[in-house]
Amino acid sequence: MPWSSLYPLLREAGADAWAEQLTGQIARAMSEQAHGELSRWQNVIRGLPTPARGGGEFVDQARIGSDTDLTPAERQALEQRLRQLSPWRKGPYDLFGIHIDTEWRSDWKWDRLKPHIAPLTYKRVLDVGCGNGYHCWRMLGAGAKLVIGVDIYLLNVMQFLAVKKLHGPAPVYVLPLGVEQLPPDLKIFDAAFSMGVLYHRRSPLDHLLELKSCLRPGGELILETLIVDGDESTVLIPKERYAQMRNVWFIPSAAMLLLWLQRLGFKNARVVNVCATSVEEQRTTAWMPYNSLNDFLDPENPALTVEKYPAPLRAIFIANAP
Repeated sequence: MPWSSLYPLLREAGADAWAEQLTGQIARAMSEQAHGELSRWQNVIRGLPTPARGGGEFVDQARIGSDTDLTPAERQALEQRLRQLSPWRKGPYDLFGIHIDTEWRSDWKWDRLKPHIAPLTYKRVLDVGCGNGYHCWRMLGAGAKLVIGVDIYLLNVMQFLAVKKLHGPAPVYVLPLGVEQLPPDLKIFDAAFSMGVLYHRRSPLDHLLELKSCLRPGGELILETLIVDGDESTVLIPKERYAQMRNVWFIPSAAMLLLWLQRLGFKNARVVNVCATSVEEQRTTAWMPYNSLNDFLDPENPALTVEKYPAPLRAIFIANAP
């Protein structure tokens, strides 16, 4: 099992109870979320090579190996297999000279937040809604001792497992779980990231409380989410869709979200970055050939979505657990 090496690390962190539950949690998740493509995805991963030269560079990018580590025929076969795991949404990755140009320039988001977060050196880190684990690898590159990502979408988990097989053993894991499935009052993580998740939650305050319960006292929350302009009483609740997404529930103003964090007991809450999402940062690519941000904006006024709401504006918040 790709997660077997995680159990002793959880026990080392004092999460013995979770280590006992985790095998069953993963089995149930894989069963309950069973996808018609799961067997095919697993076969793709089984067929991936285990290069003699693994390892990666994640400080300034997400790169594993180089184009000279494989023959041209091997690299072509690898690319064909990786394309069978499309669409790739978070990245980009450079895998043995194969450039996976993902929908999101997730490296841009990392560059925006990394000057503001506490050093991750020798820290235990949680990444909630982590997608295929791109930022998990960047957290490893920043010196983290252990990185655990959780994401309920099995294709994301399969993409991560493919990258990890090419890399080789590393203290980085992506579990097919939601944060609500983690034990209450876990309190083992030095940092918890939630990026692009809050507005998908029907109860955003409960999501913030779940993150708080994962953090040790003084641990750092890094929250990246959609916001709207306004004061402490401003929140956008879309009638149906927002930028063609059905599952968007609450988009608060920065002032309102800071108030939520304060009311829930977080300390030192602050906004460290505000940035409009551009069609250069989120776009259709050969590795994600479906509609993307440009298709979700009003063609006559790109400052609005197709539903006439304000176009995506994202902010990064940092706060500390009490």
